[in-house]
Amino acid sequence: MVGPLEQAILALMIFVIMLGMGASLTPRDFYLALRRPYGLMIGVVSQYGFMPFIGFLLATLLTVPETIAIGILIMACMPGGTTSNIFTYFSKGNLALSVLMTVTSTVAGVVLIPIILVVYANALDLDIPRENIIVTLILLLVPVGIGMILRKFSANVGAVTEFMGSALALFFIVFLVISWIPRNWSFLLETTSATYFAAVGLGVFGISIGYAFARALKLHPRNARTVALETGIQNGPLAVAIIVFTFNGTEAQAVMAVPVLYSLFIVIVSTLVTLVFRRANTAAEQKLPDGLL
Repeated sequence: MVGPLEQAILALMIFVIMLGMGASLTPRDFYLALRRPYGLMIGVVSQYGFMPFIGFLLATLLTVPETIAIGILIMACMPGGTTSNIFTYFSKGNLALSVLMTVTSTVAGVVLIPIILVVYANALDLDIPRENIIVTLILLLVPVGIGMILRKFSANVGAVTEFMGSALALFFIVFLVISWIPRNWSFLLETTSATYFAAVGLGVFGISIGYAFARALKLHPRNARTVALETGIQNGPLAVAIIVFTFNGTEAQAVMAVPVLYSLFIVIVSTLVTLVFRRANTAAEQKLPDGLL
């Protein structure tokens, strides 16, 4: 269970993370992205096409309670997380494209996430209160806008804010380990292997399918790595925040299981994937693509 103090800390962390995301952007970034939108379009299709469908299949094929199925769907429908930018950098991917894909999926998510959730929830006969989700997503655009304004008026302040947002996204994992897991240890021990499989599978399948899709469309390997990481690394803190502010009591605890476990395991999965991508970064791949592609 998440107490009032943790809810306040979580809200503050989400605000700073989104503030950092906004501080990484300038209006020129959007202009350049719109001039070459192919990579962004592939990313949005991969993020909101493949990931929700993967979540739907996992929720359908695995024997899990209704609350766990809701958690799987919510996690699968989230936009890209800011930690994907960090792993993209270390995997020698296209960092500019990664940041733009993260922000694009976040902004587009205000409209797409409620629609996709309703479609898949109805298919599984699940009840998800979409009104609270819509309000939460709209409110998250405020710190993104503030971050962009900070970057515009002071590049140094923008850079510090951007770093703080990315660092806090990783700190969120530590926060979960220290705060949530010990108090819910018995719940986690009782959690079925299917729930753990779903939490790990979302990231593994998302990264794999995102990479295969990008390569099938002839993207440069550097950009294919970026699309793969952006697809599989979802915004775990946002999923947890939505659940905390939407559900109550033991129901919230059960729904939160997959997002929490996903947030823990995706760091391990992404680290292993990054090591593989770095080894695959051959001399032939060092050729810079045109623009973002």
